[in-house]
Amino acid sequence: MDAPDIAERFTNLTTAHVADACLRAGVSVRCAPAALRATAPGGRVAGRVCPVRHVGSVDVFLEAFEQAAAGDVLVADNGGRTDEACVGDLVVLEARGAGLTGIVIWGLHRDTADIRAIGLPVFSLGSLPTGPLRLDERPADVLETATVGDWRLTREDAVFGDDDGVLFAPADRAGELLSLAESIRDTERRQAERIGGGESLRAQVRFDTYLARRREQPALTFREHLRAVGGAIEE
Repeated sequence: MDAPDIAERFTNLTTAHVADACLRAGVSVRCAPAALRATAPGGRVAGRVCPVRHVGSVDVFLEAFEQAAAGDVLVADNGGRTDEACVGDLVVLEARGAGLTGIVIWGLHRDTADIRAIGLPVFSLGSLPTGPLRLDERPADVLETATVGDWRLTREDAVFGDDDGVLFAPADRAGELLSLAESIRDTERRQAERIGGGESLRAQVRFDTYLARRREQPALTFREHLRAVGGAIEE
């Protein structure tokens, strides 16, 4: 699935929908640490990962843009460092000009006001005035992998971000996961409308039936019951 298609399909979804879709499809739910947030409220991003590992100089980002496809999301690995910012307004401007749809930084950014004015979604661990004061040796795979939290990412991954945070999924399963996410979203909307109309969620999911069945089958989980009745609270 191409990056622009991923972004288009995600327009009316949330990361929560995609996370629940992963759970339903048996795909590992790979969420970035909760501290990774958008630089501006309402920031949203979706697309294929364009990975890069920062070693102290902006040139690795410029080289990554040379290889990026339209709609990609730059995932910049700065080791989760909080003693320096590795992305500023010029990199964000260059990313936008190269056709990328956002940036996810496992580290810090700076030039917050300018970045917000540019409008390209940027997610990071926060901001700091200083840029890098170092220049490390460049690894051979600097443009092939990026690590965010516990997750090692490549161009075979897709990334999704919104106000709830950031998560990653296999790009070759993005279509399947987005279809499941749309189904979950639609079910939840119907449930919300029915609650607004006076029908409790417990009634909708036949919670009394679940309690009765669990007395007979102690191993029965609520998730199994939800799947049987078409609910979508947990996944």
